[in-house]
Amino acid sequence: MEKTECNKKLLDVATQLFSERGLHGVSIRELSQAAGASISMISYHFGGKEGLYSAVLQRQFACFAEIHEIRERVSDPVEMVESYLRWTFRRHRDNPYLLRFYTSELTNPTAFFSTLVMPVIDEVIVIMAKAIEEGKRQRKFRADVDPTNAALALAGMVNYFFLSSLATENLISHSPERDEELVQQYLKIFTCGVGAS
Repeated sequence: MEKTECNKKLLDVATQLFSERGLHGVSIRELSQAAGASISMISYHFGGKEGLYSAVLQRQFACFAEIHEIRERVSDPVEMVESYLRWTFRRHRDNPYLLRFYTSELTNPTAFFSTLVMPVIDEVIVIMAKAIEEGKRQRKFRADVDPTNAALALAGMVNYFFLSSLATENLISHSPERDEELVQQYLKIFTCGVGAS
């Protein structure tokens, strides 16, 4: 197997296995056998199982960097919330294992949580909190809203849609064709609430 092909195969196999069983639930032997590579290749490419897990996390969380492009492109706070929602739907659709790593690291953090996971999550929340603060200044959002709590509520709302998909498949369609409709509905829930006016 060619060097770059071996590296990619190890990353792909490790992504699936680590997402299912976590860092400590997968042996280095299982990883090498599933990838069709020797154990020494894991050490050669990644320095061992932990290095491979770190590379998987880096690859999974790399998509979070797009929030900076969105922030540069979008100045209106309400449009920023809408863009965040659309991006989050797309992020989960394009990265089917991401939510497993996200929730696993949040609930049972590994040694990589503080260096690889927490910084990207913090960054998104800070950026969204700043957008919400700007919305308060522009009187598009209520003055009594705490921007960080609002950003966390927004993230929780859309991420829970994906987290609960198995449990709610009989209640709501999780079809990607409905994503734009859901983005608009979540935007209205976030900006207008659910109370009757």
